[in-house]
Amino acid sequence: MTMRFEGSENYVATDDLRVAVNAAITLQRPLLIKGEPGTGKTVLAIEVAKALDTELIEWHVKSTTKASQGLYEYDAVSRLRDGQMGDERATNIENYIKKGKLWEAFESEKRPVLLVDEIDKADIEFPNDLLQELDRMEFYCYELDRTIKAKQRPIIIITSNNEKELPDAFLRRCFFHYIKFPDDLTMREIVEVHYPGIKQKLVKDALQTFYSMRDLPGLKKKPSTSELLDWLKLLMNEDIDLDTLREKNPDKLTPPLHGALLKNEADVQLFERLAFLSRRESRGPAG
Repeated sequence: MTMRFEGSENYVATDDLRVAVNAAITLQRPLLIKGEPGTGKTVLAIEVAKALDTELIEWHVKSTTKASQGLYEYDAVSRLRDGQMGDERATNIENYIKKGKLWEAFESEKRPVLLVDEIDKADIEFPNDLLQELDRMEFYCYELDRTIKAKQRPIIIITSNNEKELPDAFLRRCFFHYIKFPDDLTMREIVEVHYPGIKQKLVKDALQTFYSMRDLPGLKKKPSTSELLDWLKLLMNEDIDLDTLREKNPDKLTPPLHGALLKNEADVQLFERLAFLSRRESRGPAG
């Protein structure tokens, strides 16, 4: 049976994203997803696994992660210690082999989704070190003198925040898709999925403020989708729209509860300065 991703109730996938996921599934190539933080790269893998009713195996990459850890790790120190203590476990080397996420995915009875999250956090050689295993769908375990072969190719979704360039040889083996930041219409759909029946006036005013913030030149960290959703949750908790909140303090330059959107003092100061200048211009010169 052909696996196809058509989106899910909890994830608003654009047409081009659905096409990319299904192309990677058909070609049996890793899907490399890029996009700024908050565009739903990691959540995509979770929702693909749910939609296809299959297992999700998550490998969250850190700066210290080595590609070999995705295959397996051999704890020789523990085996030596147990052997010195006369522990019978030491006679079986398999007791000291810790299977990695790639090994888990290879052994799955049903074609799983393997998420390799934030691959660009690791050393530059990390992607190249995985090339052979991803191509051949097998690797050799020296300690067990055994070749571990995939029962079927997992659906591999790899995310990157563009912190560093990935090697060309690695890129050639992937199907690539860049998730654009959601436009106003798509963002409204996302908001409706998370907060069904939300006041449209609140959404309209909030999005206007949100996108104007993102467009500010010089902003260090643009607010993301998840931060918008947090902000809306707080505003709904107040049960007041933005205009009413502003009327309580007409001289307040930053939007209410802006701490959900702006994450450092430099951005808050920048926004306040630009908002102040904008307000002064709108009032015109003093008579």
